Amino acid sequence: MSKTTQGITVKKSENISEWYVQVLQKAELIEYTDVSGCIIYRPRLYAMWEEIKKWFDEEIKKLGVENAYFPLFIPKRLLEKEAEHVQGFAPEVAWVMRGGRSELKEEIAVRPTSETVIYDAYAKWIQSHRDLPIKINQWVNVVRWEFKHPTPLIRGREFLWQEGHTAFATKKEAEEEVQIILELYRRVFEELLAVPVIKGIKAPSEKFAGADYSTSVETLTPSGKAVQAATSHHLGQNFAKAFEIEYQDESGKKANPYQNSWGISTRSLGAMILYHSDDKGLVVPPRVAPLHAVVIPITFDKNKNKVLREAKKITKTLEEEGVKVLLDDRDHYTPGWKFNEWELKGACIRIELGPKDLEKEQAIAVRRDTGKKTPVKLNELSKKIPKMLDKMQKDLLSSAKEWLDSQSVEAKSWTEFQKAAKEKKLIWAQFCTKDACASSIHEESGAKSLNLPYSAKKPKGNCIKCKNKSKAVGIFAKSY
Repeated sequence: MSKTTQGITVKKSENISEWYVQVLQKAELIEYTDVSGCIIYRPRLYAMWEEIKKWFDEEIKKLGVENAYFPLFIPKRLLEKEAEHVQGFAPEVAWVMRGGRSELKEEIAVRPTSETVIYDAYAKWIQSHRDLPIKINQWVNVVRWEFKHPTPLIRGREFLWQEGHTAFATKKEAEEEVQIILELYRRVFEELLAVPVIKGIKAPSEKFAGADYSTSVETLTPSGKAVQAATSHHLGQNFAKAFEIEYQDESGKKANPYQNSWGISTRSLGAMILYHSDDKGLVVPPRVAPLHAVVIPITFDKNKNKVLREAKKITKTLEEEGVKVLLDDRDHYTPGWKFNEWELKGACIRIELGPKDLEKEQAIAVRRDTGKKTPVKLNELSKKIPKMLDKMQKDLLSSAKEWLDSQSVEAKSWTEFQKAAKEKKLIWAQFCTKDACASSIHEESGAKSLNLPYSAKKPKGNCIKCKNKSKAVGIFAKSY
C-alpha cells in the first residue's frame, strides 16, 4: 500500500493538528515544498477552489463587477502612501531588494494585498462622476511573511484569494455594497461549504488597516480555534485622499470617492476540511466536491463482463445527470481496498455493484458522511443519487450548526469567560470595544475579539473585562 493511500493513523479527537495534516496529504490535496508556508495545491484541492470561484464570480458579475489583473510587485513608495495601511502590514511584507545581480534603486513589495497598486491606477481612471462606480475584482495569490507556525490553507506565507476593489460617488452606495458582499460570503460558507458563520462588524482594534470599518464572517472550527472566514471593508475616503483619487461631481466640484475592498481566500477550504472530515479521511460537501460518486464493481471470473457492462452503463447515466462520477474498474485492487481509498479521498457516494445486486436489479449506494448503505434500483439511480447528494449537503450544514451551537457560550463574568476560553469555546460577552480592553482580554485569556455580531442582542450592562459600559455584544475565541 503506497504512502498516499494509507489510512489516517491518528484520531481527530486526540490530535487534530496531526490528523488535519494527514488528511490533506493522504487525500492528495496538498504537497509541501522546500519553502515553509508555501504549499502545492494538488488538482483535487484546486477543483474545490474552482467551484468557489465559479459561484462567487457569477454572483459578483451580476453586481457589475469586472475581473482584471494587477501586478504582483508593488513599489515601496506606493505601499507607504496610506500610513495606517503600511503600519498594519509592515511585519508581513516580503521585499524584493535585488534583481539578478543588481541592487534595486527602490525596494519592491511582493503583493500582501493590492489596495495601493490598484488605487494608484484609479487616480488615473477616475476623473468624472461618469467614471463611477468602478467595480473591479482579481483572482490572485498573495504573500504575507508570517512568522507564526504555518498551518496549510489556514495560515501560510502564500495563499490564493479574490480581492474586490470598488469606488462610489456616495457613502450610501458603498455601505450598501459592503453588506451585499458580506451576505455572498455567508452563502459561500453555508450553501457551498456547509460551514456555519456569524456575520458582524469588527471591533476597532481588529479592523483592516486604513479602513473606516471592517465586517466579517467568523466561525469556530473543531480544533477549538476560530477562523476569520472572509472580510468586507468600507474604506471611506481614506485611500482616495492618500492616493489623490479625485473627480468632478455633477455640480463641477472636486470630490473624493468612497471605496470598499473585500476578499475570501483558500483558508475557507481549510475550515471546511476541519469541520466535516473524520477519522477515515476527507469529507467534502457535494457542491464543491471534485468527485460526487465512485462506481465500484465487485466481480468474479464467471460474471466479470456482465457486472462491468452494467457499471459502465451506470457511470454514463449518472454523467448525463451532471453527477461527477468515476468508474473504478482497476482489477489489481480488491473492492475492500477501493472502499477504504475512496473514503480517505472523500468521494461523496460509493456505488457498489456485484453479481447478487445484478440479480436484484439494484446497486448499493453508501454515503461518505454517514456510512449508511441504501439499496437503489438500477433504473432509479439517475434520480436517487442527485437527491442523496442534496440531502448530504443539507445534513452536513445542519450537523455543523448543531456543533457550533454546542460550543457557543455566554459569559456573564470574567471567571466564566476565562473558563470558556480554556475549554476552547466560542464566547459571547458584553464588550466596551476599546483597543486596550481587547488587548487585555487576549493577553489574559488567549481569546481574541472576532466580531460584533449583527444577530446579537443590544448591549446591556458592563464590559466583561474592564467593567465600563458595554457598547456591543462581541464574540471571542482562541484563533489561528
